Amino acid sequence: MRSVKELQGFTIAATDSEIGAIDAVYFDDEKWTIRHLVVDTGGWLSGRKVLISPRSVVGVNWADEVVRVDLTQQQIEDSPDIDTDRPVSRQHETEFDNYYGYPSYWAGPFLWGYAPLPLFGGTLPIEDARRRAVEDSGRQEMTERFEQERDHHLRSSKEVVGYDIQATNDAMGHVEDFLFDEEDWSIQMVVVATSNWWPGKHVLISPRRIDYVSWNDKNVVVKITREEIENSPEYDAQHPSPRETQGDLYRHFDRMT
Repeated sequence: MRSVKELQGFTIAATDSEIGAIDAVYFDDEKWTIRHLVVDTGGWLSGRKVLISPRSVVGVNWADEVVRVDLTQQQIEDSPDIDTDRPVSRQHETEFDNYYGYPSYWAGPFLWGYAPLPLFGGTLPIEDARRRAVEDSGRQEMTERFEQERDHHLRSSKEVVGYDIQATNDAMGHVEDFLFDEEDWSIQMVVVATSNWWPGKHVLISPRRIDYVSWNDKNVVVKITREEIENSPEYDAQHPSPRETQGDLYRHFDRMT
């Protein structure tokens, strides 16, 4: 598992040049998966921020803090404008996917639509993308009808970090970070700082135990008691737990994967 905070500041390297640094990530709060990297292009595009999908990522050099993507600088420059300071609507995501020729991740049964993993290097020439869009139009139309009543919005990690955690019987801290699987980009754990009642401690909770996120109240309501949190394994960013302990965490919250 990797930390979202660790990922912030990583350089994005296109096939022909560097295009900026990761400022945040967008994740969906249904399947709790990172759907886009928010990239600050700095002076290159006059401070414009662009979205990069994990489906274009071909490699991450964690030591050198570089994310390589199968995109050109021109492709990124011509990508649809999206206001990254506001929630991204499903309509904007559809425009983004159509531009790059990506299949819609919400249209299939798996984490990434019709695949369990992002389609690395999966961008299509514009002609093929248009043909794919026509072929998928029937399925897309059904999906859009279903989604009209629930226009899901992605949320920024920078927005949610700091949200209060509300347990079933008490307030118990705030969101400090997210840990994600570097293969499928799913958020596996939420790092909670318990500074308001357990100074200096950080614990992990599974997003499967999150009841809902109240965007208006800026808090995360979890189906966990304060006692369960007190007995949860502690998290140390300098010495993160190995993958083998992940199953123990799920068992701790009675939610096996």
